[in-house]
Amino acid sequence: QDRILETQIKAALDIYSMTNVVGEWSRSICGIGPVIAAGLLAHIDIKQAPTVGHIWSFAGLNPKQTWRKGQKRPWNASLKTLCWKMGESFVKIKSRDDGYYGRVYESRKAFEIEQNKSGAYGDQADAMLVAVPKHKQAATYKKRILPDSHIHMRAKRYAVKLFLAHWHEKAFEHEYQRKPPLPYVIEHLGHGHYIAPPE
Repeated sequence: QDRILETQIKAALDIYSMTNVVGEWSRSICGIGPVIAAGLLAHIDIKQAPTVGHIWSFAGLNPKQTWRKGQKRPWNASLKTLCWKMGESFVKIKSRDDGYYGRVYESRKAFEIEQNKSGAYGDQADAMLVAVPKHKQAATYKKRILPDSHIHMRAKRYAVKLFLAHWHEKAFEHEYQRKPPLPYVIEHLGHGHYIAPPE
């Protein structure tokens, strides 16, 4: 009965995600199925997200966010989980010809590995060693580099954040009939450059 119910729910999400322009675009992306596409539509209100930075923060992808004891969680836990699953999906399709965000992950991982080898993340490794001195990866942190698992997660988050930037652009254009403002890190801080959504 559970399997039957799950199949029925997936069928409903399939229909729901294809009745929306943004959902239809999401479904056209390799690695994004009806569940993730519908989840994004359910959790994100474009009217509350004038920039993609608002979505990143709402999804728990803002590295400056902190959640202290006694405070309300500053992000949506369900959306954060959905983004984690999205990242895993991109990793799985990295070798496919139509796996655009999988290739983004691969490319970013190679970049992160080189950055790590050059010592660019030494301060972060030091901070981890101070925060958790008995961490199982303490030996790696002492070398002032991040372990492979950190590099994997950094590359995965990059691919997910790029997808969300493209999702935001599509949703914003559909809602307001104009291009959205560039992310703050590009427009004001000069980090990176604009990458158009895949069609």
